[in-house]
Amino acid sequence: MKRVLVTAGSGFVGRHCLPALSQRGYEIHVISTRPASVSLGDLHQVDLMDPVSVKGLIREVQPTHLLHLAWITEPRRYLTAHENFDWLIASQSLLRAFHDHGGQRVVMSGSCAEYDWKDGVCREETTPLTPASFYGQCKHLLQMSLASYARQTGLSWGWGRLFFLYGPYGHTSRIPGVVIDALLRNQPARCSHGLQQRDFLHIADAADALVTLLESDVQGPINIGSGEPVAIREIVLQLADRMGRRDLIQLGAIESAPGDPPLVVADVNRLCNTLGWKPAHSLATGLDATLEWYRGESHDIAC
Repeated sequence: MKRVLVTAGSGFVGRHCLPALSQRGYEIHVISTRPASVSLGDLHQVDLMDPVSVKGLIREVQPTHLLHLAWITEPRRYLTAHENFDWLIASQSLLRAFHDHGGQRVVMSGSCAEYDWKDGVCREETTPLTPASFYGQCKHLLQMSLASYARQTGLSWGWGRLFFLYGPYGHTSRIPGVVIDALLRNQPARCSHGLQQRDFLHIADAADALVTLLESDVQGPINIGSGEPVAIREIVLQLADRMGRRDLIQLGAIESAPGDPPLVVADVNRLCNTLGWKPAHSLATGLDATLEWYRGESHDIAC
């Protein structure tokens, strides 16, 4: 029996991983630090900052697989928050407990923020790992800890470096949610110039890629992105045209962030050729699905 423990399984990424895990025959156990509802699996409300409680749960569940997604993600705070260091320590403790109780395969979510963005195209093998943010630094420290621990113990491991995700339950402070939310409220969508090119991937595809990585024996870091750069202004204008509200778009109304790089895109050679995975959504179909969800009569916004 394949038994997986998923941290933050009710969050933006985690809730989309659960159906993919179920389809692949996993018995699913979800950790949440607060009351939550999950579509599949057994929910365990455990504080991941409490190593004693975490060890007790792992001893009880005896997971064969671990998909670790939990981390601080609060918009406008997560890049500099001191809690990043707490999550680094808690993740290392979780890893140790998982291995000590017979765990076989672990995949953790990393971030494109681990890379030096100066080159624009991020490659697992050659792009320098010199993060500009405390968040990126702590993620990279966890990846190095995981790699070293796996070498010592023989644990099978993967590290999915996520790029720019969007889709249902995405936060309305981020593209494209911030634009959709403003236009649905008939309010101006104030944006920067939007010339920055980023690698956007629909959340359902990102979740499927993570689960595919978990199911595989591919070791080490792997970029999870589309491999296709798109200008932010293109996404903004596509959404405005779909909603018939170009009149509410205000490109250049706000300053871009200092040092904002013109290009950040994943090299997906390893994702496509080593893992053998490709996304199901194009940008057009992904935006259509996202807009349809936001237009629903009721929805939650993940934090």
